[in-house]
Amino acid sequence: MGIFFRDDPDYFPEMRKTGFARYKQVLERDWKRLIMVNLVTMFWLLPLILGVAYAVLSSSVLVLIPVCILGGALAGPGIAGVYDMVLRGLRDNTDDWWFSYKRAVKQNVRAAFVPGAVWALFWGFFIFSCAMLWWAPGNPGLGTVLVMLVSALLMTMLFTVWWPQVVLFDQKPGIQVKNCLLFFIRYLVPSLKAAGVQLLWWVLLVLFLPWSGFVVPFIGMWYIVFVSTFLVYDQLDEAFAIEERIAEAFPEQIPVYGEE
Repeated sequence: MGIFFRDDPDYFPEMRKTGFARYKQVLERDWKRLIMVNLVTMFWLLPLILGVAYAVLSSSVLVLIPVCILGGALAGPGIAGVYDMVLRGLRDNTDDWWFSYKRAVKQNVRAAFVPGAVWALFWGFFIFSCAMLWWAPGNPGLGTVLVMLVSALLMTMLFTVWWPQVVLFDQKPGIQVKNCLLFFIRYLVPSLKAAGVQLLWWVLLVLFLPWSGFVVPFIGMWYIVFVSTFLVYDQLDEAFAIEERIAEAFPEQIPVYGEE
C-alpha cells in the first residue's frame, strides 16, 4: 500500500488552484520526475510487451495466456508505482521521485499481482483479437467492433479506479472491484470521461505508429494516467476520503501552503 508523505519541513507549495489552472500547476511542477518514472516503468512492461508481440506473431493463444499472467504480475508493481507518483503529485507531494517510486513498487508487489494479471490478460487478448481481425479476410462486422469498443471502455473505467485503490488501501481485490462498481454508479459521467480520454490516447498512439513509438518511453504511460486520474481525483477523494485518511494517519504530512 503506497503512502503519501512529505519530509521536507521547508517546502511550501503555492495554494491549490482549480480547473485547468490546477492541471497546469501540477504538470509544470511534476513533468520532469514523471518522465523519469515512465522510463523506469518501461522496464517493468518490456517482458509483457515482447511476450504479447511474440504471441501475436505466432498466433498462439497458448503462449498469450501465460505471458499475460506472468508479464502482468511483473508489470503490476510498476504500473502501481506510476499511479502512486501521480497521486502524490495531486496531493502536492514532492518527495524524491526515485525513493518514492521504489517504495511504492516494493509495497505493492503482492497487491498489484491480481490487477496486473487481469489488466494484462484483457489488453493482451484485446490486442491479439485486433491483430487477428486485421489479418483476417474481409472486414469485421459492426457488432464485433462495438463489442470490442464497449469492453475496452468498461475495462478502462474499471482500472481507472482500481489502481488508485491498490496504492492507497490494503484491501482484497474483490472489495476493490466492488468499490469500482459503486463508484461508477455514483460518478458515471466523470468515469466515462476519464476512460474515453484514455482510449483516445491509445488510439492516437496506434494511428501514428511508428513515430509515436519514440515518445512512448517518455510520456506513453504517465501522461494519460495523470490526465485520467486528474479528471476523477475530486470524486476519488470524495468517495474514499483519501486526503482525510492520510491526514488522520500522518498529520505531519499535511501540505503547508504558502502564498500564491
